[in-house]
Order: sequence, then C-alpha cells, then structure tokens
Amino acid sequence: MTTTNHTGVSHTVFRLLGIPGLEDQHMWISIPFFISYVIALLGNSLLIFIILTKRSLHEPMYLFLCMLAGADIVLSACTVPQALAIFWFHAGEISLDCCITQVFFYSSTFISESGILLVMAFDRYIAICYPLRYGTILTHALIGRMSITIFLRSYGTIFPIIFLLKRLTFCQNNIIPHTFCEHIGLAKYACDDIQVNIWYGLFVIVSTVVLDVLLIFISYVLILHAVFHIPSQDARHKALNTCGSHVCIIILFYGPGIFTSLIQRFGRHIPPHIHILLANVCILVPPMLNPIIYGIKTKQIRDQVVEVLFTKQK
Repeated sequence: MTTTNHTGVSHTVFRLLGIPGLEDQHMWISIPFFISYVIALLGNSLLIFIILTKRSLHEPMYLFLCMLAGADIVLSACTVPQALAIFWFHAGEISLDCCITQVFFYSSTFISESGILLVMAFDRYIAICYPLRYGTILTHALIGRMSITIFLRSYGTIFPIIFLLKRLTFCQNNIIPHTFCEHIGLAKYACDDIQVNIWYGLFVIVSTVVLDVLLIFISYVLILHAVFHIPSQDARHKALNTCGSHVCIIILFYGPGIFTSLIQRFGRHIPPHIHILLANVCILVPPMLNPIIYGIKTKQIRDQVVEVLFTKQK
C-alpha cells in the first residue's frame, strides 16, 4: 500500500521479515522467544505484586526495582509479540504509524530502564556512603520526583523522533529485515536526507544512555572507595554483597547493547541474521533474568516469593 505525493511514491505499509536467512528455522527460534517472554511477564508481574502488597518492601531499593520490573514488561510487550507473530503466522505487515509507535515505546522504555539503573546506583551510593541518613535523603517525595524525571526525560527525548520519521518519504524498499522497527532502521528506507535523524539519534544516546553509564561508573568508584575504607571485613563483604544484584543487572542491560554496537561498527563480514539475533538478545535476556537475579540474591524478596507461592497452598 502506497500514497503518492510530489516526491513520488511513499510506502505506508512495511513488511518485517523476522530473521533473514533463517526463515526455515523461525518455528524453532520462536521457542526461546516464547519461553523468555512468558518468564519475563510472570517473573516481573510477581515481583511488582510482592513489592506493592508487602509493606516491609516499601523501601527505596524495592520501589526502584518495581519500576524496573514495570519497564521490563513494557519493553518485552512492545517487541516480542510482533516477533512471535512473524515466526508463527508470517504476519510481518505493519503500517507506518504502528511502526513509528513501536519505535517510540521501545526507545523510550529502553531509556527509562537506563535512568532507573542510574537511580538504583544512586540508592546504593547513599545506602553505603551515608547509611545513617539513608531514610532522610531518599524520601518518598524524592523518589516520586526522580520517577517523574526519568519518564519525562525518556518520553521528551524520543517524542521528536515521531516527527522526524513522519516528515520522511519512504519511496525505497518497504521490506525490513528485522523483527521490530527501529529509528534508523526505518529512516534508511527514506528518499530524503536523514542526517537530522542520524545526528538527533546520536544526541539522544549520548545525552541519556552514555551519560547514565558514566554516572553509574562514578557512583561505583565512590562506593568502592567507601567500602575499602571500612575496617571490618564482614561489614565490607556485606556492603559489596548489597550491590551484587544491581551490578549483574547493569552488565545484562548494557553488555549486550555495547557488544551489538561494536559488532555493527566493526563486524562488516558478520551475517545479517547475527546482528538481528543480538538485537533481540538485548530485549529478551534482561527482562527475563532481572526478576530471577533479584529473587535469588535478595533474601527479603526470596522469602516473600516462597510465602506467596507455597504458604497459601498449605
């Protein structure tokens, strides 16, 4: 389906191919996608339910974790069902408006998660460096303001991308070799100059994700400096242990993304389906493993999960 304007033909419907080169394996590939999606939905929903219903968990660290679980659900829900529809039903057709909507929610949720990881690092910094003032610094009012700032930043920086994409004329190929829509991945099919899209996309990444990574790194430098000045070895071990879950989640969230970026820049001879699979790993793995990591490493959450799942059955 196309529309005609003064520049020629502009596609209004695109077709997502899924994972090009592995079309005959789509049914098998869908199995880990589906399992990861179900685990992410159930695990994060359970985490949110436990944190919201148990007053003992209404502390800053758990409230931030609740926000992260909510973002994980949104991130999975706005991309994985589309991939499964392609794998199972060959339903790859998507309108331009739906494609841009997916770009908006996927990108803004990704930036929100990065912001949440930053405030979680700040939470650990206050808890370890200023333990006696923890409750007076991280009040519910401050948590509310930080939450609003995170989501305003993510939606505010991504919102202009809607107009940057809507202004383009898509007169080239309307076949997208991917499982979901991406900003530059969609813009490159336009006949117009997309330099503004490229530079604005770079600005968004640097001013949000890169800045967050830098501030998280600084937070942990300060945390380690404080920890290694603790005289007691047991207290030092306990302080480091409280950061373990957060560090694991940081590595899971940023690690695949950084690796994928390096592959895209320098892996010219790597097959396209590897790029697509790595991009999907960034979406599938963190939402699936985040609740598992916190459930295993955090005693308070582990005890509440056991109580919710098994005590009521007696």
